[in-house]
Amino acid sequence: MEKEDLYVHLSDEELVKQIVADNDPMLFGKLYDRYAKMVYNKCYGFARSEDEAEDLTQDVFLQLFIKLRTFKGKSKFSTWLYSFTYNFCVNYVNRNKQLKIRDKSILVENSEHKLTEEVPDESLYEMKADKLKKALEIIAVEDKSILLLKYQDGASIKELVSLMDIGESAVKMRLKRAKERLLEIYNTLE
Repeated sequence: MEKEDLYVHLSDEELVKQIVADNDPMLFGKLYDRYAKMVYNKCYGFARSEDEAEDLTQDVFLQLFIKLRTFKGKSKFSTWLYSFTYNFCVNYVNRNKQLKIRDKSILVENSEHKLTEEVPDESLYEMKADKLKKALEIIAVEDKSILLLKYQDGASIKELVSLMDIGESAVKMRLKRAKERLLEIYNTLE
């Protein structure tokens, strides 16, 4: 019990260092307790049921235990874990073709110029929740994940640069394109 109390006051980063040093599954349980709910919520966004989300959550933590030593502390652990979870779920969806989200957007040929206009964030905030949820189910997983990181989880551009390991202009372009595709799909729904 005394050893248990010692780890309650450790930051996530200190706890990760200790877990990696000792390779201690019981200590890893502390990290699990801190983040199981957050990981489950992220997995649930990619799953078709609560059971599947629970299975995905367990798979994420199994992989996390194996890959924990790759955490370098360049960002907060929670930010790194978000990215780890999203990447795991995107890979899961892509591996399971029956779960792959199909792009039901309409081919735009003569109105290409419309896609170059900037989509203001406010237009996303004004969308109806049910219709937005349907549109998010249709768009590509990569687009969905960057939009959720930015608008649901509140990740900054700087955090997205770190999470995605790409340049700032690439993050901004991906966000811009994801918003355009989401808006295009949203407008085709009834």
